[in-house]
Amino acid sequence: MWRRSSLSLSSKLLHSNPCNPLVSTSYGVVRTPIPIPHLYSASSESFNLGFPKPDGTVDLSSVAVGSVARVRQVADLARHYSRCYWELSKARLSMLVVATSGTGFVLGSGSAIDFTGLCWTCAGTMMVAASASSLNQVFEINNDAKMKRTRKRPLPSGRITIPHAVTWASSVGVAGTALLASKANMLAAGLAASNLILYAFVYTPLKQIHPVNTWVGAVVGAIPPLLGWAAASGQVSLNGLILPAALYFWQIPHFMALAYMCRNDYAAGGFRMFSLADASGRRTALVALRNSLYLIPLGYLAYDWGVTSGWFCLESSVLTLAISYAAFSFYRDRTSQKARRMFHASLLYLPVFMSGLLLHRLPDNQQCVQEDNAERIAELSSSLGTLAEESEIRDDQKDTVMRSTAGKKARPPVAYASVAPFPFLPAPLYTAP
Repeated sequence: MWRRSSLSLSSKLLHSNPCNPLVSTSYGVVRTPIPIPHLYSASSESFNLGFPKPDGTVDLSSVAVGSVARVRQVADLARHYSRCYWELSKARLSMLVVATSGTGFVLGSGSAIDFTGLCWTCAGTMMVAASASSLNQVFEINNDAKMKRTRKRPLPSGRITIPHAVTWASSVGVAGTALLASKANMLAAGLAASNLILYAFVYTPLKQIHPVNTWVGAVVGAIPPLLGWAAASGQVSLNGLILPAALYFWQIPHFMALAYMCRNDYAAGGFRMFSLADASGRRTALVALRNSLYLIPLGYLAYDWGVTSGWFCLESSVLTLAISYAAFSFYRDRTSQKARRMFHASLLYLPVFMSGLLLHRLPDNQQCVQEDNAERIAELSSSLGTLAEESEIRDDQKDTVMRSTAGKKARPPVAYASVAPFPFLPAPLYTAP
């Protein structure tokens, strides 16, 4: 009985204070205290410093928890800056620039496409475009903070500092230009560097000075396909200007529609857009319609200059008439709804136009066949001309001989007979009449 009471008493002591480090007695036996794992929690100083426990053992589970926490912290930091870099680079716009540059590379490649060179060109273009967009946001941080559409960007929201953004923009810009210079050619690298300067240091400040910034921005958008063509062919030729011209004229109605829809936001941000000086929107819609009509002959020029087949001429004409109709609808009824419809039509136009160029493009072998046929026809015509000239010369010579013989009197047969059969007779003399 006393044993049961002592047992219950000892068990009560143990249950009442399970963390008691003192010596516990059970059944009259002195026991050594056993270390309790939860005494060394994750909040203890010994764990944070990585020191072993007082008894010399190391809690591996606590070390694992600490490692997971540190990895999670690094992952969160990487996710934060990756998101900031993505927004600074305007990644979706930059990928559109890369698409135009890649299309220009394919069009300039001819029959054999260098896919490795295409990848290097797209990577370099993406880096330069990201640098230009990041510098644009650095210069417009105060303006972006005033606009609803841009106030949540990394710089106005304070998620990243200006020196950090400048370092990011400078590093990727230099790296992209160097990549194009080493993997493509110096002409492509020069076009990329000049476009970076034009966008960041000319177009960006001009947005706050004069409405002509829209046309300067159109030039900036037209250079990437020319960059791709130069990277593939090593030169800038006349037939390589089809896609740059399409991008230049396409951007005007695209941005006119955007400027009309966001004119109040642009006014709040301090940007001098063309639509702000046009209260009725008539001139804005007219500019959009005029530049849409400028796109019509590009399909025929692509066919006439040997870039594409005749099918592209037809498809391009239908596509351009569609965007022109949207622009005319906006001109006739100048509302935000019509402007948005024209904006969506412009978004559809560009990928379809570039897809048609790639689908109907003529490789170099077909172009060479056409050129060879033209050269053969030219050689044949020149040879026929030479034969005609030779025949005319012969005819002239015959006429000259006939005139010379007709100018002389015919000798009688006796004269020849007097000379040959009878050499002893004197040759007859003939006097001019």
